[in-house]
Order: sequence, then structure tokens, then C-alpha cells
Amino acid sequence: MWRSVGLVCTVALLALVPLTTAGRVRDANGGTNCIVCTVLVGLVEQLAQVYNEGAVEALERFCSFLPEQLQAPCRAGAEIFAPYIAEAIYNKETPDVVCHAIGFCKVDPGHKACHIFPVPKEGMDAALRRIQEVKKMRQGREFTDICDIPGIKEICNIFDRAFSSHLPADDLDKDGFSTMKLLDNDCLTLSQGLDSETGLPYEEVLCNGTEPRGLILLGDSIGAHFHLPPQWFEAKSLNPSVFKDLLFILENEIDWPELSTATGHVNNTFGEVIKGPVDSIYMRLRERNRCNHRDYQNIGVNGGRSGSMNSTIVRSLVRNRMSDYPALVNIELVGNDVCNGHPDTLAHMTKPKEFRNNMLDTLQYLDEVLPEGSHVWVSGLANGSLLYANVHDRIHPLGSLRNDITYTDFYNYMNCLEISPCSGWLTDNSTLRYLTTKRAFELNDVLRNITANSRYKNFDLYYQDVPIDEVIAEWEAQGGQGWQLIEPVDGFHINQLANALGAAHIWEMLEKDHPNVLGKVNPNNDRIKQLFGDQGGY
Repeated sequence: MWRSVGLVCTVALLALVPLTTAGRVRDANGGTNCIVCTVLVGLVEQLAQVYNEGAVEALERFCSFLPEQLQAPCRAGAEIFAPYIAEAIYNKETPDVVCHAIGFCKVDPGHKACHIFPVPKEGMDAALRRIQEVKKMRQGREFTDICDIPGIKEICNIFDRAFSSHLPADDLDKDGFSTMKLLDNDCLTLSQGLDSETGLPYEEVLCNGTEPRGLILLGDSIGAHFHLPPQWFEAKSLNPSVFKDLLFILENEIDWPELSTATGHVNNTFGEVIKGPVDSIYMRLRERNRCNHRDYQNIGVNGGRSGSMNSTIVRSLVRNRMSDYPALVNIELVGNDVCNGHPDTLAHMTKPKEFRNNMLDTLQYLDEVLPEGSHVWVSGLANGSLLYANVHDRIHPLGSLRNDITYTDFYNYMNCLEISPCSGWLTDNSTLRYLTTKRAFELNDVLRNITANSRYKNFDLYYQDVPIDEVIAEWEAQGGQGWQLIEPVDGFHINQLANALGAAHIWEMLEKDHPNVLGKVNPNNDRIKQLFGDQGGY
């Protein structure tokens, strides 16, 4: 199966890069291979310090933390890299220098050397010249692409396919919903029984006239609730429990829609790797009307932007306009139309005209597939400058052992490798942050214009600013700090706590400004609870 301990970090760190159906993004200086190597070597070196042991023993310890089925392949991969890592660490080279020596990191023409760990005393350039001389004398084996190594190549192909396909993996009835012992959609549970008093189906008796509706999220990694466990990047936190659900997490593209703002529906039982309460628009809709039971879809795609929304994401929506209830649809594209890892980030942002055409095409498609009486609300792009403002001087999880890596270091490293999820916001360049926010607000003006001037047959249309500013302000008013709402590994997404706070804020906003989209409170809720119980909580 897996052939390298590094592949665990490979999959995790690849997910930091904005993934699209167009394939791998452009990178520099070794790109993803470089960061995977550097993080792995850094963790091994830190583990060696924590447990006062050598690099080979630290690699073995790391492998022992993984799920049982991955331990033997991990050790096989460790045999390949251990000698290189052990010698370099013994010589007190930094992880950045080690990975240049192995070959995963390089300096492309016209680029400067990248580093995330503190620069060696002799300077980065001098250290690299020294190791190049050593490599020439030894003529040792050099690696360049992790995914070209036999065995790992097949796993990388599986990974690429998984991240470019957004339908459920287990869907035997091919209706677009995951196959479960419980039924897929809305009130089908009710429809299987008959009311003893009337002889009519429960669904007809308990749901008719109560304005049931489903919830559909069409969006990006924010809507999907992307979360990389910080414990994977903290040497002191590494242990078997934090990797217990590793395969499940990777199979789900490192997204947590079951705990998200839009479609959260289960209690958080993953306390080792994701912490915080669960609240969601779906849970509140279900509480308002028990006939909304299990009628939700989360089609949030990592890297989603207006072009992919129009071409693929919206076309994954499953709704029978003749037989299904109306839907409450949220289109949220918080940042990828202005985010990329390209050094000329401004030139690669979506232009307002293109954005307008993409969104109009998306809305036209929705009008063709949604049941009459549906509602669509479009969320604006965020003010992503808040990210840097809140975390730039804080310590990143990878630097937690020695307090030697800040988020500014991490952002600059990703930008140097040209694999940043958002080089316009995750940067110490204040002018670039301002210009990125300016374009985001220009695109929001496009959305406001569309919602004010477009009319559709099967749904009404609303615009709402994404509420991250307000949520942070509310949290700070309660004594909290803004950084506590931001994902600790990538410094780019909102975390579990912010997802729950955001759900409450959005619900209050909908109740105040657009109460019609929420439907009535079902007077039969108590009877539904009495007859059918909680049914698993979702």
C-alpha cells in the first residue's frame, strides 16, 4: 500500500494547495515535494529532541504512531530516507538544508532559496554551496519527486482522483447521496408509515402545509470545513490517538462537512484532532421543522471558485424539481477567485466581467433544476486581510517546540515555493493584501448588482456579506481573541469554534432580514419526536 512515511505529510500538505480539476498548480524550488520533506525532517528532528534519541529511532517512533496497516509500509519507506536524514541531523543541518541535500528542495533560476526554519549561522546560500560540494564528492542518490518513487506513484494517482471527484464514494443507488442503512433524503422515513387515525402516510399528515425545505451548500473549502489537525505538526502532540482516524480524514479530503456551519449534524467525537462545539443552519432548520430531517447536501470543494462552480460544482447538485421539496441554497465562494499561489497574484485573480458571467450561468442552471419556491442566498467574498492581522506574529504549530516559526515565516515559505493557497492575503506585503481585498470587494459589488437586478422563476435571490468580521468582533466583545477563530495549521480557514459561531450569526441574520427563507415552525414537531425519536441525531 503506502511506501513512505512522508506520504502521510504529502497528502496533508498537498491539501494546503488550491486544488482544481486543471491538475497540479505551478510551483517553484521543489514546491510540494520540498515542503513535505522539510516538514517531515523537522518533525523527526523534533521527535528526536523530545525523546532524546537519534533520527532513526525517531522515524521508527513516528511509524509506530500510525494506524496498524500503515506501520510496516512506513518502516519500509523510512529505510530509504533514514540514512540521509540521520547523517544530516547528526551534522546539525537545518531541515531546509537537509531537504536540499536529499534533492526534494532546489533553487530554480531567478529564484532565491526558500526556508521555513531559522537560517544557519553561515547563511542559507553558504550552507547550500557547502552541501552541493559534498553531494558532488559522494555522488549519492538524489530524489526529486515523491510521486515518481515506485509504489508511491500509484497512491498519488489515487489521491489525485479522490480530490478531483466530489460525489460520494459509497452510493450504490446512484442518486448522489451516500448509501447508508438510513434513508438518503428528506422525510422518506415518515412516508414509510401510515397514520392510524387517518390512514394517510405520516409525511402527508405531519409535513403537508408546513413548508419543508432542504439545505444545499455550494461552495469552497470554507463551506466544506477544511481542517488539518495541528497535532500532526506538533512533535510533543504526536501519538497514536491523533492518527487514529487518519485514513478517514484523508478519504474525506480533510474536510469536515458533518461539523460545518452549513451542514453540521453530529456531535463532535473527534476531540483528539478537532475541538469545538457544533452548530449549523441545517440543525436549526431541522429543529424548526422536523420534516426537514436529513435533507441536506454539502457540495463544498477545496479550491472552488466561480469558474469551477459554473462548470462542475453546481452540476453535482441533486434535486428533483418535480417531487422534492424546495431548497434553501447557499452559494459561498469566500476567496479563491482572488487567491492563488502565483507570484503575479493580481494578474491571476478573476476579473469582474468573468466573475459576473460565471455567476449568471450558475444561477441560470439552478433555475433549471431547483423546485419552484426555492431560495438562494449568495455570500460575498471575505476580507481576508483579517487573517494576517490576527496571526502573523504568533507561533505556527510546526515551531511550537522551540518557538522558532511564526505564521509570517510559514506564509513567506509557501509564497517562496509558489504553493500558497492565497499569496495575496497570506503575505507580509501590506500593499498586496490591500489590493487583494480591493478586488474581493469589487467582486462583491458584482454579486450585489446581480441579486438586485436578476429575477428567476423557481427561486428568489439574496446577497449577504460573509460575516467573519462580525463574528470576530462578537467573539472579541466576549473577551476572546481573533486568532482563536482561525485554523492553526494553514492560517487560512476558520476553525470549528468559528463555524459554530458563524452558524448562529447567519441564522439570526436570516431570521431578521429574510425570515421567509426559513419556513414555518412545524406544529407537529412534538408528535414527530414522539413517533420517530431522534433517529441518530441527524
